[in-house]
Amino acid sequence: MTDKNYIKGIIFIVSSAFFFALMAVFVRLSGELPFSQKAFFRNMISFVITFIAIVKQVHQNGFEFIKIPKGSLKFLLLRSLGGTIGIFGNFYAIDHLILADASILNKMAPFWTVIFCLLLLREKIRLVPLLAIVTAFLGAILVAKPTFDFSKTLPSLSGFLSGIGAGFAYACVRKLSTLKCPGTIIILFFSAFSTLLTIPLMLMDFEPMSLKQIIILILAGASAAGGQFTITAAYFHAPASKISIFDFCQIIFSASLGFFIFDQKPDVLSIIGYFVIVSMAVFNFFWNEKHKEG
Repeated sequence: MTDKNYIKGIIFIVSSAFFFALMAVFVRLSGELPFSQKAFFRNMISFVITFIAIVKQVHQNGFEFIKIPKGSLKFLLLRSLGGTIGIFGNFYAIDHLILADASILNKMAPFWTVIFCLLLLREKIRLVPLLAIVTAFLGAILVAKPTFDFSKTLPSLSGFLSGIGAGFAYACVRKLSTLKCPGTIIILFFSAFSTLLTIPLMLMDFEPMSLKQIIILILAGASAAGGQFTITAAYFHAPASKISIFDFCQIIFSASLGFFIFDQKPDVLSIIGYFVIVSMAVFNFFWNEKHKEG
């Protein structure tokens, strides 16, 4: 890997973090709409953009490009289910928590990915990363602040669920990468699956929307698509072990946007939780780098 590709990888993954933080802002700005309705627009716009990109690639490279490798279909379905659960949980959390809290709970995904890679791919977890996962989980509890009041705890549980769903989805993507399944096919399949799944949920609880809300949700979908493409480009230019730590920039973007747009201010326990989770991510990153060098 050249230094040029490494720098490109960092730029792309920081860009993806900004796009996903921006998506959360638009989801919040869309107002009091059911989360399934917001998720539909997010997924539909992403599907349309990805479909157009694939049509262009097929025109250039032929239909062989869209061939799904043998053994991939099961993991495409599992990745789509996990990703959809992650989106539902994240959108509900965005509507009921401050953006930084929703973001940090979703950013527990890399830790969950390690656990699911153990279950799905039989990848081993060493003691030090395992301790980092446990400590990060304790940090997430500080952010969530669970209580016996379920109405107050539900948004935090949804945030936890978004991280678990995303972590499971990333583990499936890792498996799909070993099967040589193209990244754009993974995104298209996921977007189509999520869109179809949200349609009946949206119709059961549909709320009329103003033109302003429709435009905002289209922007949310466009931001999500931007996040998907830039994070895919990031891992194309550089390995996850080298650049994944920069994905935590989303916490900074979410906290900043939440403060300036919604006047959101995290409490002391949340700030401590952010510090614990990000510290464990940084520690785990450098420990893995040192271990590989050894």
